[in-house]
Amino acid sequence: MATGAAPASFMSLKGRDNGLGFAKPSDFVKVSDMKRVKFHRTKIFVIKNSNPGSDIAELRPASEGSPLLVPVQKYCESTHKTIRRKTRTVMVGDVALGSDHPIRIQTMTTTDTKDVAATVKQVMEIADRGADIVRITVQGKREADACFEIKNTLVQKNYNIPLVADIHFAPTVALRVAECFDKIRVNPGNFADRRAQFEQLEYTDDDYQKELEHIEKVFVPLVEKCKKYGRAMRIGTNHGSLSDRIMSYYGDSPRGMVESAFEFARICRKLDFHNFVFSMKASNPVIMVQAYRLLVAEMNVQGWDYPLHLGVTEAGEGEDGRMKSAIGIGTLLQDGLGDTIRVSLTEPPEEEIDPCRKLANLGMKASQIQQGVAPFEEKHRRYFDFQRRSGDLPVQKEGEEVDYRGVLHRDGSVLMSISLDQLKTPELFYRSLAAKLVLGMPFKDLATVDSILLRELPPADNKDARLALKRLIDVSMGVITPLSEQLTKPLPNAMVLVNLNELSSGAHKLLPEGTRLVVTVRGDEPYEELEVLKSIDATMILHDLPYSEEKTGRVHAARRLFEYLSENSLNLPVLHHITFPKGIPRDDLVIKAGANAGALLVDGLGDGILLEAPDQDFEFIRNTSFNLLQGCRMRNTKTEYVSCPSCGRTLFDLQVISAEIREKTSHLPGVSIAIMGCIVNGPGEMADADFGYVGGAPGKIDLYVGKTVVKRGIAMEGATDALIQLIKEHGRWVDPPVEE
Repeated sequence: MATGAAPASFMSLKGRDNGLGFAKPSDFVKVSDMKRVKFHRTKIFVIKNSNPGSDIAELRPASEGSPLLVPVQKYCESTHKTIRRKTRTVMVGDVALGSDHPIRIQTMTTTDTKDVAATVKQVMEIADRGADIVRITVQGKREADACFEIKNTLVQKNYNIPLVADIHFAPTVALRVAECFDKIRVNPGNFADRRAQFEQLEYTDDDYQKELEHIEKVFVPLVEKCKKYGRAMRIGTNHGSLSDRIMSYYGDSPRGMVESAFEFARICRKLDFHNFVFSMKASNPVIMVQAYRLLVAEMNVQGWDYPLHLGVTEAGEGEDGRMKSAIGIGTLLQDGLGDTIRVSLTEPPEEEIDPCRKLANLGMKASQIQQGVAPFEEKHRRYFDFQRRSGDLPVQKEGEEVDYRGVLHRDGSVLMSISLDQLKTPELFYRSLAAKLVLGMPFKDLATVDSILLRELPPADNKDARLALKRLIDVSMGVITPLSEQLTKPLPNAMVLVNLNELSSGAHKLLPEGTRLVVTVRGDEPYEELEVLKSIDATMILHDLPYSEEKTGRVHAARRLFEYLSENSLNLPVLHHITFPKGIPRDDLVIKAGANAGALLVDGLGDGILLEAPDQDFEFIRNTSFNLLQGCRMRNTKTEYVSCPSCGRTLFDLQVISAEIREKTSHLPGVSIAIMGCIVNGPGEMADADFGYVGGAPGKIDLYVGKTVVKRGIAMEGATDALIQLIKEHGRWVDPPVEE
């Protein structure tokens, strides 16, 4: 495993094999190169190195008690503020990529590449919308021949936007199109390897070396041609299309993704070709973030400075797709990582430009003003393996009249801010919280809001409003109200919102003994002010940094808060509270919620979300909150879709079919469905999916269970019904709820 110097705690590790040691910086750990030994009283894995040199790796357990050792190596310039990672410049046509240049935005055509007129028209529309780069799928010789005409036609029309050829399984096609396009995207998982069969293969060192030699033989001609013509290249790993060889050695993992790309990068470097960028795409934002971080950590060890292309693949459509992309891309941008981005949506490509631009602007602004907080030592956050920090859920205390155990949810909580007006129509109010109604009485359901924030309590004589709140409290929904409101118009069994000043002054002691407290914290306060948290029994903390703060980074302030809590063994639940300004567009809200709160939740930092937007639809805010938790792989409240963005390979109208499937299956929480225009990325891209709907041939659909195809060549007209039948056969179907 590649990193710098070994810490003293690992220097004394010994094993019976003389080969035990640490990997040289040029090596990656293979599963076969790891040996289990005892360290203190814990069994851990260390690396066998048959030829240990003077270079040793600095390693530590991925998390406390974890058997996996990971590099203690920085993956970004700073963890307390956004500093853009320094990279070399890579030229894509006349467009420069790298840290000395703006974050470039790009998308991909969806037309049949052989249809030159349609492709040219779409490229022009994309360029007119402000994209810097356009990618076009090139799957065969006829498409490659069409690329020359596409390029020439665009030049004649004074469109000089750089064009990128998307290549899978076709080295000879790549060689042809490199003569006219500005950049070649190669997928290391299928450029020289066969399509993965998901077989666990046993490789000797000789077998592995022979496969590397085969890759080099196939790849070298393309590298040489790119050098000759001054082309750029993207070495773009997809989580779903790793080769059997890589998966046999490294597993279906971020480490496998990085090593897959490095095999090709080493060949480029061997030939003194450096005009390339990396990408590590996955449909799961958590995996995607881990893979990019590991990539950068390993590049730092090697002294490499290649730019990064960021993207969450198969993100889907609408708010779901924007949210997943914001979580993955936004997280990395706030760590100063990323030089060009693509938001993959199951929508027309020009619709990707605006969310892409919003994310690019967010990243550029954060790095330009170096958004963050004062330096602090970070020892508890884990960068390379997801491990959620779960705050202690409320427990029932002796003498309490109501059950507080339901005010937070173990998989992630959604809180909503409500107004007095909403209490005027109790049944509509309960429905807006997604509560079930039985004879007009509310009950919690799978996707019901867990607690509510009421900044102004109804007057004591407003019995109807207070009864509506009591009925919620009786079903274990928390009602939170400010200290001043509770002192002047007390609501029985309400939880009280206090700030650090009110705690320090003792104002909270005016409340009846045993009152549940919710503490609002900025995260950047002096540590002396946070000390009061040690002396109170808070039910939860709301991390709330005003939206108007520009220089102080919400993500960095929260990391500092979590570090303080961990260092002082305070396992209090923390919810991310963001209050958006009036008039914020929906897309902006989704992207900023994903990039700010999502950036923390993908690190396992946080127990839920409270979003406020005064003039936004209440249902939209509630759905966005639940989408955010599901996008971060926390609370699953609806069907999960892995849906590709469509391209020239797509074998059916992806947008129409996707909408049809969603309409009929969106009520299946816990079920994941992949909707793929073709199988170019392999069934591995459906690694997270339970069922797959995949274009197999024009007008024909293949159905998958997991990674296994179970039905082939189904006529498209009946394929959606066949998918539903397949879900039923596996016991995952429930009938849609009847509208009341």
